[in-house]
Amino acid sequence: MSKLVILITSRVEEGHRIGEAWQQAGAPGVTFVESYGLRRLQQAARNAEVLPGMVSLLEILRQDEETSLIVLCVVDDDTLVNKLLAATEAVLGSLMEPNTGVAFVLDVERTIGVRDHSTGQRAE
Repeated sequence: MSKLVILITSRVEEGHRIGEAWQQAGAPGVTFVESYGLRRLQQAARNAEVLPGMVSLLEILRQDEETSLIVLCVVDDDTLVNKLLAATEAVLGSLMEPNTGVAFVLDVERTIGVRDHSTGQRAE
């Protein structure tokens, strides 16, 4: 069964290194998604010097530029999952330490169109 490996980190500046480390570990493809956590939304709302409703929290966050990064990869092999998690910790340090990130793995019942981008072949 395929697995979806998900990493969420506030260390956005390390994103490129994480992606390359995953690629070197054998990831067929790596996707990055910019995100905003609820805690940051709440902090931005408390710190905003505007009247409620005058500007969206998303606009405040875009000005602040404090985002998180979600890194995603679908793999077909538990061994590869372990390699990606090890590669993550090689870049960020232990995920058990504060301010590094959170990783988790979900079973994916079915995938369509998953390809190894280095070869163009279906990832198996």
